[in-house]
Amino acid sequence: MNSIEESVQLFNEGYMCSQAVFAAFSEEFGLSKNHALKIGACFGSGMRKGEVCGECTGALMALDLKYGDSKAKCDEVCDKFLNEFKNENESFICRDLLNCDINTPEGVKYAKDNNLFKDFCPKMVESAAKITDEIIH
Repeated sequence: MNSIEESVQLFNEGYMCSQAVFAAFSEEFGLSKNHALKIGACFGSGMRKGEVCGECTGALMALDLKYGDSKAKCDEVCDKFLNEFKNENESFICRDLLNCDINTPEGVKYAKDNNLFKDFCPKMVESAAKITDEIIH
């Protein structure tokens, strides 16, 4: 199984989007999957506030594992990732992607009623993992 498939599988197993993307790449750079799952736990759902999508946060943390020794390279790959994700998905802000504010009970209800967490979010996890994989490899 590659990192893209693993990201989607982890998300479908109930991990947060941020955990799923980060953990799928972590072992390649010497960080255990268990540690990555712990580190990524608070970043899902746009840090629980509908801000920068957790898939993006997880991806950026994975990119940090490879490029974190160089601020210039980190700046470059961060911009590249976010630009590509936005080009592919129209935004990297969670509430814009979901078309609802999951920081509110009404937004969470809308997301659940429309199966966004089950039908839409796995596509975003896959997108983030694919872009991350292309940058890393």
